[in-house]
Amino acid sequence: MVLRLDLMIRWIVALTPIVGAISFPLLIPIVIQRFGLGAGVLTALLLSTIWFVAMLRTAEMPH
Repeated sequence: MVLRLDLMIRWIVALTPIVGAISFPLLIPIVIQRFGLGAGVLTALLLSTIWFVAMLRTAEMPH
């Protein structure tokens, strides 16, 4: 059970930067095209804040 949790945490740590780096440039132009520049800026702000917090929460610091 502990081994599975450790493996899951490692996957989350590994995928957090990749998911953010791929989703940000794909999602923002779509939002700007469909809903306008204001919504695109708001989406960029919210998405980057969520991504930053997720990166901080999953950061692995050396002991």
